[in-house]
Amino acid sequence: MIAQEQIPTVLDHPVYDTEGKKIGDAKHVFLDDATGRPEWVTVKTGMFGTNESFVPIKDASVVSDHLEVPYSKDRVKGAPHVDVDGGGHLDASEEQRLYEYYGIAWDEAWQRANEPGDRGWARGDGDGTAGAAGTAGTPGMTGTDDTAAPLGDAMTRSEERMHVGTEEVETGHVRLRKYVVTEEVQQTVPVRHEEVRVVREPITDANRGEALSGPEISEAEHEVTLHEERPVVETRAVPVERVRLETDEVTEEETVTGQVRKERIEIEGEDTGVARDPGDGLGR
Repeated sequence: MIAQEQIPTVLDHPVYDTEGKKIGDAKHVFLDDATGRPEWVTVKTGMFGTNESFVPIKDASVVSDHLEVPYSKDRVKGAPHVDVDGGGHLDASEEQRLYEYYGIAWDEAWQRANEPGDRGWARGDGDGTAGAAGTAGTPGMTGTDDTAAPLGDAMTRSEERMHVGTEEVETGHVRLRKYVVTEEVQQTVPVRHEEVRVVREPITDANRGEALSGPEISEAEHEVTLHEERPVVETRAVPVERVRLETDEVTEEETVTGQVRKERIEIEGEDTGVARDPGDGLGR
């Protein structure tokens, strides 16, 4: 358990779980109404810090510039929701629900609260409550439970308000993978080749000397080498484009449905002739 003088070291500082994972940042410390000792700490969780979870501070410890609690990150994030803005006070039913969630026996907590020198909670109208310290060094704010109770000649009517936040979760993975395929490619290329053509020339005065240079009657051979071009295929790798992945943030409207409780006040007895606003929740 931390002391009151350590509250400035805790507020707005990181909170880590049993495995050394960061859960979030500490935002409020709730004090015991009777002893003034720190009882609970609220931790902002979620990608954008939209959720706030209660954690018992009894077995927590301040290490350097952060707070360590003996619970896992998932357990803290799954704690029962309690409205932190509900008057800066934690009523008995909410506190008992949190004790049960964290495995702390309510009867044992009650006995410790009534032992001399140990922690306890205020005994006002019959419900144990713990107050909140919203800023460093300030004592817990006292308050009443969220039930309608007569206050002199007036009665307080309360109602629940729904607060909706967002949490970022993984929906899938997209990756780029490069692989090789082989395709048939056709391309026309001109090729040349040589062909034999027989040329016969009559004997003229111009070629008579060459024609009569050899023997009159003989055998002879003359050979010509033929050539042709053939296509040759050669491949070269050249860069053609760059491909990468980018994400675009798209905002959509989504309707969230929840249930909230509202108190209604009835007037019983003889008609007093008091005019009422039809929307004030009063009825007979």
